[in-house]
Amino acid sequence: MNQLGAGIAITGSGSATPEVTLDNNQLSQIVETSDEWITTRTGIRERHIADAQSSLSAIATKAASEAIAMAGIEPTDLDLILLATSTPDDLFGTACKIQNFLGATQAVAFDMTAACSGFVFGMVTASQFIRTGTYKNVLLIGADILSRWVDWSDRGSCILFGDGAGAVVMQANESDRLLGFELRSDGTLNKSLQLAYNAQPREIVNGVTVSQGNYQAITMNGKEIYRFAVHKVPEVIEKALFRANLSADKVDWLLLHQANQRILDAVAERLNIPAEKVISNLAHYGNTSAASIPLALDEAVRQGKIQQGDVIVSAGFGAGLTWGAAIFEWGR
Repeated sequence: MNQLGAGIAITGSGSATPEVTLDNNQLSQIVETSDEWITTRTGIRERHIADAQSSLSAIATKAASEAIAMAGIEPTDLDLILLATSTPDDLFGTACKIQNFLGATQAVAFDMTAACSGFVFGMVTASQFIRTGTYKNVLLIGADILSRWVDWSDRGSCILFGDGAGAVVMQANESDRLLGFELRSDGTLNKSLQLAYNAQPREIVNGVTVSQGNYQAITMNGKEIYRFAVHKVPEVIEKALFRANLSADKVDWLLLHQANQRILDAVAERLNIPAEKVISNLAHYGNTSAASIPLALDEAVRQGKIQQGDVIVSAGFGAGLTWGAAIFEWGR
C-alpha cells in the first residue's frame, strides 16, 4: 500500500499456553459428546485450559518476552504495547500490568477488543502509529482465557474454546512488509456470538435504581457464524489482496483465525489456495480467540515452516461481528 511515513516489519513472535490440557474424551465426561463427534465437526482434539491460579497477564507476558527476544530488542526499547483481548484480568485493562511485568518502562500500554478479530485489528492499529513516525517499536499481544466464560453444560460451545497467548514485535523498517489490509464490522449480527452483560436492577435510594450484575456465559449461533465466515472471510481477503496488488497464487501461507477446520478448508478452497499452504494448529489448541493467529504464527516460525520473506495472508473473524485481513511478509 502507498503510505506516508515509515515502513513496517514483523520481526519477532512468541506464544504461551497453560500447562493443563482437556481432550475430547475428558469433555465427554461433562456433556454428551465424543472424540469422533467433535473431531469430525471441528477438527479440535484438545485444548489448553487455565487453572484457578493462572492469569491472562502471566501467559501474555511469557509470549511477549519470547517475541521481544526473537526481535533482538530489550523491553525498554518498546514504545507501545497493544493487548488484544476480550478476557482481561481487570476490566479496566491488563496491558499496563504486562508492561510492568516486562519492565517496558518507556512504553504506552492499552487494551483493545475486537474478539477473535482482535489480532488483525491490532496489527492495523499498530501500523498507523509506525507509519506516521510516532512509534518505532510496538509489541502486539493477542491473548484470551475463554474458559472463564464458557458454559460447560453447553456441548455446542464448550467443545470449541481454549486459552492462550501470542505476540509479535512490529518495527519501523526501510522496506514495508505490511502489504495490505481490509477491516469490516456488522453490528446487525451481534447476537450471533456474545459474552453479554446480565444486568440486575438495584435500588440504591428511593427512586434511584442502578444496574449491577455479571457477564453471562458465551452464547453462539454456530450455523450463523459458519455461514458468515465462509462467505465474508474470502471476500475480505480478496479485497486485501487487491490493495496489496497481489494474486492468491503469490501467497505462501494462509493463516486464519483457528475456529473450525471446516471453515479453514472452505476459505482455502474458495481462494484456490492448496491445503499444504494452510496453517492449522487448532487440533491441539481449539479456538483461542485473539491468541489464535499469533499462536499459530509463532509455532510455524519456530518449526521452520515460515521463512524470511514469506508472504502470509492472515484473517480474523468473530464477535461483533468483526472480520478483517492483513497481508504481510515475515521478517525484516
